[in-house]
Amino acid sequence: MAEPKKLYLCLISDSVGETAFKLTQAAMAQFPEVKPIYERFPFVHTKEKIDELIKIALEKDAIITQTLVTEGLSEYLQIQAANSGVISIDLITPVIRSVSKRFNLQPTHEAGALHHLTEKYFDRISAMEFAVLYDDGKDPRGFLDADVILLGISRTSKTPISLFLANRNIKVANLPIVPQAHIPEELYQVDPKKIIGLTNDPQVLNNIRRQRMIAYGLNPDTAYSDMNSIKAELAFAQALYDKLGCHVINVANRSIEETATLILEHLGLDHY
Repeated sequence: MAEPKKLYLCLISDSVGETAFKLTQAAMAQFPEVKPIYERFPFVHTKEKIDELIKIALEKDAIITQTLVTEGLSEYLQIQAANSGVISIDLITPVIRSVSKRFNLQPTHEAGALHHLTEKYFDRISAMEFAVLYDDGKDPRGFLDADVILLGISRTSKTPISLFLANRNIKVANLPIVPQAHIPEELYQVDPKKIIGLTNDPQVLNNIRRQRMIAYGLNPDTAYSDMNSIKAELAFAQALYDKLGCHVINVANRSIEETATLILEHLGLDHY
């Protein structure tokens, strides 16, 4: 197998640089044969610093991606990079200019405006705390205050999906489904539209559970990974979902983001 091609990427921002990082990651995901090496340079506020970073990019034959909004800095970086023969991609200015032109408005040029400690920010923190507090059915009373409840047998990604949704300001509680286990009465008091039943394919679950046992240094062939046991668990969970009349999503071969998007669409919250 050929070694992956390495590509250095200098991510430059006048704030924390998270936007530049996420957008660059999304682009690089299209090239699995390339190994990206990210170097982040947040809180860049001077032309002198930009000159220094262009030299670094030149030495490493790097591509620059940047989200500078401080007035004059983005233009300066683009010009200096072009003069030095460095590829620099402005990820944010085209959008700002288009909105400015359409509404004849001037942008604030305020770095980090996305990360203000607004009411929405504190709502997100509260949702994250809620997800942790009511993870794995720790306290069924949380079901009554949740925006959505995730149900599923072991290894159906309940917790990571809960945290992903919490980052969208959604209050999530989740409950592991175990055959013959007591189902909390609070669950039956919740609107079924707010309940999501997660399921999976037996073979996929078998592989996941076996790998989990191997990672712990244990025998992979146990009741936990036994195919008949898995099928019984899935059947028990499906019977509960049918009884509740809740929406069911199969997470097999779906990323956390894909499953979360389906949940948001079901809840009518895809605008978050």
